Amino acid sequence: MILHNKIDAQLPSWRSRVTTLLKEHGDKVAGEITISQIYGGMRSAKVLVTDISFVDPEEGIRFRGHTLPVVLEKLPKPKGAEMPYVGGLYYLLMIGEFPTEEQALEVEAEWAKQSAVPDHVFKVLRDMPKDTHPMALFSQAILTLQGESEFAKRYAEGMSKMALWRPALDDAMYLTSKLGVIAAFIYRLKYGDKGEPYYDHDADYGANFARMMGIKDKKYEDMARLYFILHSDHESGNVSAHTMHLVGSSLSDIFYAFSAAINGLAGPLHGLANQNCLAFVMGVRDEFNGVPTKKQLTEYAWNTLNSGRVIPGYGHAVLRVPDPRYTAQFEFGKKHFKDDELFQIVTLMDEVIPAVLKEQGKAKNPWPNVDSVSGALQYHYGIKHVDFYTVLFGVGRALGVTANYVWARALGQPLERPKSLTTAMLEDIAAGK
Repeated sequence: MILHNKIDAQLPSWRSRVTTLLKEHGDKVAGEITISQIYGGMRSAKVLVTDISFVDPEEGIRFRGHTLPVVLEKLPKPKGAEMPYVGGLYYLLMIGEFPTEEQALEVEAEWAKQSAVPDHVFKVLRDMPKDTHPMALFSQAILTLQGESEFAKRYAEGMSKMALWRPALDDAMYLTSKLGVIAAFIYRLKYGDKGEPYYDHDADYGANFARMMGIKDKKYEDMARLYFILHSDHESGNVSAHTMHLVGSSLSDIFYAFSAAINGLAGPLHGLANQNCLAFVMGVRDEFNGVPTKKQLTEYAWNTLNSGRVIPGYGHAVLRVPDPRYTAQFEFGKKHFKDDELFQIVTLMDEVIPAVLKEQGKAKNPWPNVDSVSGALQYHYGIKHVDFYTVLFGVGRALGVTANYVWARALGQPLERPKSLTTAMLEDIAAGK
């Protein structure tokens, strides 16, 4: 497989680079930890390493060092499509280089070859209670695949720790090849015909997902490609990525680790944020029986803030500019369905909310983030069951976290085990004792 060969060729220099860094400079200080950071969820504490992506406060997400606009421009695209092959993005995340069209298609072909989902996965999902949340179904389906882990088998056989990246990559391809199929099946099981999706080997990952979801509008194929690319990775400190890294550091296989990551993604402060954003937009629509005036929305925003509530979809822990993932989705909507009622409200919010938040003075970043528009775009194409949206997020997020998992095994990253302190110890530190 092309990804095996490419990573194999890079590993000697990467391992030498890491070894030299630790041996010659391992005692150098890279940052300081404050009591506020310890008690505040380690916010901004520099304690993780990833070369897959980086969130630049002034430019947003960088995939392997490249900004999002550059990535969307330079990745190869299917003929007649606006958005790139998802397989090309996966190649970039894994290898660190932009693929040729042929290389992107090799990844797509490997996904197609492995796309068949074992029957027992569908059976387990059908046997779950009918009111099970889509994210619980998604997590369960991932765990149900664990018996196929090549990594677990090779570890049990005594494979060298530094060679375990190979079966980890095999597991990564096996898992990611099936996630779109599983997600589409969950959607059909909960809200549709309950049938098993068919993966067309002659179509790419994004096009397949759109068709398996039963969406006839061809532009949703581009929307799917864009959505999965935008949600693929966002450094390794967010809950889903950090959970994947933490569980993987114990040498749990990729299925255990990604199921855990999905459980973290299901939290209201992480992946469920897109639901909250759409609910707010729909609340505005219902309040004014359509699109409000600018004055009406301004008053509505102030009433929301003055009641102690927040306006979801605005602000970011790292960014100090509009989220380029938001911008990419917003421009897509503006180009293809600017007259959509919910999208018009999103557009008006883009004009009104930052000014309100600036005047309030509490938000460090008053700009829209990725969640503020994504739900409205999915809703436009007929995906109106909002509790499914985080499953879509999970399919995309798998691309980044599995790439991180493979490279963590390739570089022999150790078990994560930070040290804890008691509150009394922190009080002693604060007192200078």
